[in-house]
Amino acid sequence: MIGVSNENLDMLTVLFDRYHVRIFNFFNKMIHNRSVSEDLTQDVFYKVMKYRTSYKKGNFAAWIYTVARNIFSSYYQKQKKESTGELNEYTLKADESLVTDSNQEELNHLQRALHKLSQDDRELIIMNRYQEIKYHEIAEIIGSTEGAVKVRTHRAIKKLKEIYFQSI
Repeated sequence: MIGVSNENLDMLTVLFDRYHVRIFNFFNKMIHNRSVSEDLTQDVFYKVMKYRTSYKKGNFAAWIYTVARNIFSSYYQKQKKESTGELNEYTLKADESLVTDSNQEELNHLQRALHKLSQDDRELIIMNRYQEIKYHEIAEIIGSTEGAVKVRTHRAIKKLKEIYFQSI
């Protein structure tokens, strides 16, 4: 990223290759819409290029996830204003070779439970459990401490379990 911030825009392809799948998966887990996730991922890399001079030689992963979170937050607020407050039914699709009908039902049930969580709780679970981002990196991304992130993630998982098992 230092090369990109110093006007070597060819280096952006290296960053894109390393991070576009992770960023796409983050968005797709949050909103479960492939085309919107692709658009938001594209927006992230547009913003990386546009605001390249604001990068200050820190943890690049934390910086790009902060950009992604800001884009998601803007998208979420826009959708919230446009929607009637109803959640759409989404289905979590996994590798079809690994999914049986009962597994797909469980995945769908988990997805519905995940959507009943607050945006912040859902985001923590997705970053930690699905994206496998370490607690200290999440803390840097959201501007918190590692201990606070651990506690909040634990509480979010506890809420998810309660919601999941209430409706079985």
